[in-house]
Amino acid sequence: MNEAQVPYIGTELPGPKARAMLDREKVWVSQNYVKDYPLVVDRGQGMVLTDLDGNRFLDFAAGIAVCATGHCHPRVVAAIQKQAERLLHLCAIDFYYPQVVELAERLAAVAPGESEKRVYFANSGAEAIETALKLARLRTGRQKIVACFGAFHGRTMGALSLTASKATHRRGYAPFLPEVHHTHYASCYRCPVGREPETCSVECLDLLEKSLFNAVAPPEEIAAIVVEPVQGEGGYFVPKPEFLGRIAELAKKHGILVVGDEVQSGFGRTGKMFASEHFGFEPDILVLGKGIASGMPLSAVVASDELMQWRSGGHGSTFGGNPVSCEASLATIELLEEGLIDNAAEMGEHLKSRLQALMEKHECIGDVRGLGLMLAVDLVKDRESREPDHELLQKVLYSAFEKGVAFLGCGASSVRIAPPLIITENEADIAVDVLDQTLGEL
Repeated sequence: MNEAQVPYIGTELPGPKARAMLDREKVWVSQNYVKDYPLVVDRGQGMVLTDLDGNRFLDFAAGIAVCATGHCHPRVVAAIQKQAERLLHLCAIDFYYPQVVELAERLAAVAPGESEKRVYFANSGAEAIETALKLARLRTGRQKIVACFGAFHGRTMGALSLTASKATHRRGYAPFLPEVHHTHYASCYRCPVGREPETCSVECLDLLEKSLFNAVAPPEEIAAIVVEPVQGEGGYFVPKPEFLGRIAELAKKHGILVVGDEVQSGFGRTGKMFASEHFGFEPDILVLGKGIASGMPLSAVVASDELMQWRSGGHGSTFGGNPVSCEASLATIELLEEGLIDNAAEMGEHLKSRLQALMEKHECIGDVRGLGLMLAVDLVKDRESREPDHELLQKVLYSAFEKGVAFLGCGASSVRIAPPLIITENEADIAVDVLDQTLGEL
């Protein structure tokens, strides 16, 4: 066996050790997640996941766009180890330590816009969204919040009240946060108002301006509009360029704050540090997570010095800004700026070109879209109706797993392409070839 060979499948899947672990999980672990395939990971290195039985997989999910620098990047691991020997934890809301200040300085410097900024640290994207909601209500004195259909902002109760990508996320958990309203997102492949990109004047926002504002959510009562610059879980939709600009104009006109959720699209994923930069978009409140620390639990909220003002004791987090996570984030940002963002842009273009070529061979591919290494292959029952083919998606994910490539889905029926930003052209080609083979077989 060539140890460098990836993918490598040397046992049936799942193998005997993996099956034994799956049997134990059925007994002891909460079963609130439905996994797409039985991959039981023992270790990760770079682009490669190795399971308990020694099978090796190319990772095109990156822990759902978390492991930006790949698995266990030596510089990130070294930063973690060095800090772990000095200080593991000391709550940032009660004590001072340098890592919080140093990371806040770096994030304020790279965030979109010219205003002087402050940074709040939390543990997860959902917790950062909760922070943004509280800050928006506190600073505006208003209660209403607007989010988008197709959005995913988390599963805690406030974040879940905004989330509107799949009914399964919300089923059984009502009542939700009051005074949350939803408007259309510019998901142009399946335009919610029946337009085509060539003739569109961003009519999808008419629901917000002409209906919500006039019927149920007077703009003077809206604290914030929460929007993903590129919609993530909802299907990796890249909005028409005018969409975010018009939201910003409407918000400014009515004194509404704009919250930009870059939990998934941030930290180099789209070929720029933040997806907002593709559109010249500067949210009032920027929400960050996932790729911020290469797999360590950390999230952040960035806002202007003027806006980031709290009542003493009104908000906090025991573990937010953990010193080990902060050091991992500082190492991550260095690696991104040293070339991984550029690699994401270059490899993203290569992958997108190759995936678009697959459309000529496979009628089941209705659309290929995305920015950088945030790409989606939309599977349909037929191109004319654009009806999603969720059953085919599930078969594709499992078949690719059997061939040694780990994909995830997003939206109604899209293969999510979100590898670590260290990906090489050879690794990209292997994954596309596996996807090609899988679609041909199915």
